[in-house]
Parts: sequence; structure tokens; C-alpha cells
Amino acid sequence: MRHALIALALIATPALAKPVEVTRFHTPETLASVRTGAAAVVPAAGMDPQSLETGTWLSAVQKEVALLGYGEATPGAADRVVEVRVERETLTSERTRNPVSVGVGGSTGGWNSGVGLGLGFSFGGGPKQRTWTRLSVVIRDRASGKALWEGRAENTEGAKDPRASVQQAAPRLAHALFTGFPGKSGETIVVK
Repeated sequence: MRHALIALALIATPALAKPVEVTRFHTPETLASVRTGAAAVVPAAGMDPQSLETGTWLSAVQKEVALLGYGEATPGAADRVVEVRVERETLTSERTRNPVSVGVGGSTGGWNSGVGLGLGFSFGGGPKQRTWTRLSVVIRDRASGKALWEGRAENTEGAKDPRASVQQAAPRLAHALFTGFPGKSGETIVVK
């Protein structure tokens, strides 16, 4: 009975979200002015500004930028422009093991001898699909266009996992990216 309860608890325990890898870049000179003024969060070149998906990412980054103390402004009036780029890709991993295995064993000696045959089946299914996502953000000085701070957050989840959806991935990656802002330049950290 006890073993059955432990097994049930393991099955009922939800899988934990995969960690997010975060890397940020800045210089001592740019840090002096990165936190000042109002900011406009905009899609980077090549991103569809009218897309609902892009809007979800922009909203997630806007929320984190507001928590840092930036005021909200239009791109023409902002002190800082926060450029957001998102890359997503579905990755497929191929099966690395044969689904059927056969083992033969035997022993002889004394009064006993025997031969055994074992047959194993793998029910793991076919190839596994995962969704890889990278959120990249650049905070620029609007007047000069100079990059003051850059960062990226990356994560891979099972393609069918709800956490791989844009609605769940956007706020999670944006929060991870700005955790401990501005961060140590060039260091990759893992945010769970």
C-alpha cells in the first residue's frame, strides 16, 4: 500500500519547468545611464509589429521594464528604446535506441544448468519535439542609437508542454531576463 501511494505521488507531481539561461552585456560607461528616463518598448527590425504573438512579448517586456522604474513613452518621446526580438524553433530529437532488445544468458555446473532468454520492449514512442525560444532585448539611447544594455534569455520545453506556449513563455523569459538587472556582463546564469 505504501509503495502504491509513493508511486501515485510521483505520477501526480507536475513536471518542473525547464530553467532559463540568461546572459547580459553592458559596460561601466553604459551602466551610468541605462536606468534613467522613460522607455518605449518596440519590436526589433524584422518582427511583425501587428502580430498578436509579438504583442504578447512586448507586453511581457513592458511589464518588467516598468518594474525597473522606467516610465512609459512613445518611441519619439522616449529617452530609451527597448528593442525586443524573439526566435522560436521546434526541434526534433530522433530515437537513439532500438524499441526491441533480446538478451540470452545461461549457466552450467553442479546439478543445475539452464538457459534464459529475455525480451524487452520500449514504449517510449517516436521522436520527441521540443520548442526552443530565445528572447533578446537591447536598451538603446534614443538620441544616439547607442546600445546601453543587451540581454538574452533562452529556454527549451517539450513542444506539447503548456509552458512552451507564447502566453506562458513570454512572461517567464522576460522575468528571467530582468532578474537581478543589470546583471554581470558576459556571465550566463540559470534562472529557475
